[in-house]
Amino acid sequence: MRHILFTAAVLATATAGAALADPVGITPDRASVTVATDAGPVEIARIQDNAHEVTGEWARTSRPCPNFCIQPMTPAEGVTTLGELELIAALEDPAVIVVDSRVRADYLGGTIPGAIHIPYTEAADRLDLLGCQVDFDGFACDAPNRVVLFCNGPWCGQSPTAIRRMIEAGFPADHIGYYRGGMQVWRMLGLSVLIPQN
Repeated sequence: MRHILFTAAVLATATAGAALADPVGITPDRASVTVATDAGPVEIARIQDNAHEVTGEWARTSRPCPNFCIQPMTPAEGVTTLGELELIAALEDPAVIVVDSRVRADYLGGTIPGAIHIPYTEAADRLDLLGCQVDFDGFACDAPNRVVLFCNGPWCGQSPTAIRRMIEAGFPADHIGYYRGGMQVWRMLGLSVLIPQN
């Protein structure tokens, strides 16, 4: 009986060790991508520890609504909702601007590499950073960049609010992408996080 228990323990340990050694890719054929940031190129990859778990603030599932109500899949008509692979493709495309629309304190806690920071409260007033031209009535958005906005997660209303305000200010909805998963899902998948330098 002891031999059976010992063998089972050895097999369990060996299996756990093997699981910890399995590579974690973004897709079966891509282990990582490199994106441009203000501080230079940054590699986005997944955490290689197969036992890694989300902890702390990002592990919380049940926050009071309001303010933490589940957001709709699409925040406004004409906006495209994206998953992680589409967001990574946007980060690799120099013609697309990815915007972290969270408040500064959240942004300073870690962001998606390659994103710029425009707080949701300022988005409609900063369309010049997204390819619109300042005019007498606000902004002329005849040929803006394609943009993708994100915030804390599917329960966060910051990027949906920014998107609706941008559209009201004249930014075309069909040039906007919404990464609904936000930082919570990004972290849950073990993807690289950049800590901004104030």
